[in-house]
Amino acid sequence: MLTELQDGYGREVYAHQHGERGFEVVERDDGYVDLSGGPAPYFAPFEEWPLRQQRAVEFVAGRVLDVGAGAGRVALYLQEKGHDVLAIDNSPLAVEICRRRGVKSAAILPITQVSSKLGTFDTIVMMGNNFGLFGGFKRARWLLKRFRAITSPKARIIAESNDPYQTDNPDHLAYQEMNRKRGRMSGQLRLRIRYRRYATPWFDYLLVSRDEMREILAGTGWHASRFIDDGGSGYVAVIEKD
Repeated sequence: MLTELQDGYGREVYAHQHGERGFEVVERDDGYVDLSGGPAPYFAPFEEWPLRQQRAVEFVAGRVLDVGAGAGRVALYLQEKGHDVLAIDNSPLAVEICRRRGVKSAAILPITQVSSKLGTFDTIVMMGNNFGLFGGFKRARWLLKRFRAITSPKARIIAESNDPYQTDNPDHLAYQEMNRKRGRMSGQLRLRIRYRRYATPWFDYLLVSRDEMREILAGTGWHASRFIDDGGSGYVAVIEKD
């Protein structure tokens, strides 16, 4: 479990929930630092979600596992629609905020610890670019096979990603080239999230093109049945069992 000082993401979410000024510093292992739009989108109501996310949740069915639930916006929406939802996140403070906001079932759990102990699910939701939590090619395929074992026969994974090649930022292009030279996928980011004096441990976060996603899925018992986008580099995949 993350220590208090390691829960940088949870701390920014906690601050926003309590009316404090929120921001999010994203630091990459090549020294690149960026400031995100802050934690407000993690709390956004359905009407403010990107169109691709609004369309994607129409494919959710049955019991749901919300992976990387953050402040619980997706879990809360699906609960209101009558779904039995288990929200998980590796951030203790994020899980606390989920519970305070009304998520009925939330647990502190990293994606690598998802197992049959959680029961069987009909849909696994990985919204907000959370396909990235797979981290890398090999770990993604290992986890996809694990997901297959804990899901019903007609289960789906609703997973959002961002095509890393749709950029002209020279720093991002140089990083992609560096990744390829060291045997990593182009969009395999090594990051940590900082908020004031809090910083998460370094972690891998994977951005993939549609073709790369298909390559990862091949042979895992899953395939992408459709891709949903709204004109930008971000997209949501509806992934179904073979």
